[in-house]
Amino acid sequence: MAGTPDPSCHSDNAAHSGHSGHSGHSGHGPRGKFYHQYPKMPVVITAQHEGRKNAMVVARHTVVSSDPATYGISISSTDSFTYQMILKSREFGVNFLPFEQAALVDALGSSKGRDVDKFQKFNLAVKQPEQTSVPILDVAYAAYECKLLSETEYGRSRWLLGEIVAMHALPGIRAEEGVLDMGQVNPLLYLGEQRYLAPDKDTLKYVPR
Repeated sequence: MAGTPDPSCHSDNAAHSGHSGHSGHSGHGPRGKFYHQYPKMPVVITAQHEGRKNAMVVARHTVVSSDPATYGISISSTDSFTYQMILKSREFGVNFLPFEQAALVDALGSSKGRDVDKFQKFNLAVKQPEQTSVPILDVAYAAYECKLLSETEYGRSRWLLGEIVAMHALPGIRAEEGVLDMGQVNPLLYLGEQRYLAPDKDTLKYVPR
């Protein structure tokens, strides 16, 4: 995809633009891009409204509660086509893609849905959703369907909280303990500035309690 990378994935921007780095003793917070909190797992957010589908990439996201199951995502621009779709449809999808799909994730995160049909351009196959109308990507090893609960403004970003109403996952990707089986799936991580990596399975360590 051509265009400006989605800042919610490809950078963490402070509330003001300017130089990046330490704030020193001036009492002001960091300005510009900063990546100390990376790597993170980028996810593809999908939405559909009035027959149109779109997908964007975010790196700032998390489970907020397990009971009820809720998920939060941060979108850094209210001009985002996907963001507008979510507000109108009141639902969104969270798709987890493997490392092998890094090029696709980068392409989805750097193109604009208003300018191009991403599903057609990138030949994105979808699965049938269960409780919403959001597209579930066929290349995702797991995905959540979410109903929008609330929206909160933080600077230039919007924090969207959704109730997870359906989950999708490929069979056999979880070990007996319920965690991801690293022998079956290769999660994608994002370091910043178009740099992607996968976890080193040889460094997996269990710490008994």
